[in-house]
Amino acid sequence: MSVEKSLLGKETEYPTTYEPGILFPISRSSSREQYANITGVSQGKDWWHVFELSWLNQDRIPQVAIGRITLPATSENLIESKSLKLYFNSLNFHRFVSKAALIDLVEKDLSQAANAKVGFELFDVDALEISQPSGICIDQFKPARLESHPDASLLALDADDQSQIEVNLYSHLLRSNCPVTGQPDWGTVFIRYQGIKPCYNSILAYIISYRQHNGFHEQCVEQMYADIWQNLKPEKLMVYATYTRRGGLDINPCRVSDLSWMPSPIRLARQ
Repeated sequence: MSVEKSLLGKETEYPTTYEPGILFPISRSSSREQYANITGVSQGKDWWHVFELSWLNQDRIPQVAIGRITLPATSENLIESKSLKLYFNSLNFHRFVSKAALIDLVEKDLSQAANAKVGFELFDVDALEISQPSGICIDQFKPARLESHPDASLLALDADDQSQIEVNLYSHLLRSNCPVTGQPDWGTVFIRYQGIKPCYNSILAYIISYRQHNGFHEQCVEQMYADIWQNLKPEKLMVYATYTRRGGLDINPCRVSDLSWMPSPIRLARQ
């Protein structure tokens, strides 16, 4: 379905009755056409955290929790975020006999929208731990050139060191825009890399170049992954972005060339 037909950027009423039909799927295929032959661009997961999650128990007492959605990158569709927010709001006054019944219903509805098996977990509101990033933070480096839109030509190998390395890099400076509303999205991007040593300045310059780019979180991560894979030619690669929440949801896409490099989902302090 075309995103122009979604509820993004439009005034909407918040449902007070269960409404699975409000979920709006968006096909992944069109944004992946240019990456069709790139190993791993559709391999990985999208993790979502749902912070505004409430329902009623059998006694009509409100219950709250934090939810985690696991959407496979191989799914036919991603799910537009505002429709997902409204879907979870539609559960606020719905009674469930147990948490298991809630999980079963959500997994069924989201799997139908994504056309793939979607997982859903519940965490007590105080149980989701804050993680600390590990690896080399590249934010202190000084790029030689800055651009305002994604530019793969910024990426380069280290001209002074052609050794083979395995390294974990991260930057807190990721910013992009919603392609419909223009609202900014903020995130931390993690890159695990094995191959000839990359130039860290160039990777930071490339991440910064997304500051005025319009793209969904999942599409931005896949473009980063594809550009690094094509231009630096690593042996193995992981790109994982942890975006800050908007509308009670955060989105955390991860793409890997090798499934043995799939990380566990994390939550950072600013999420």
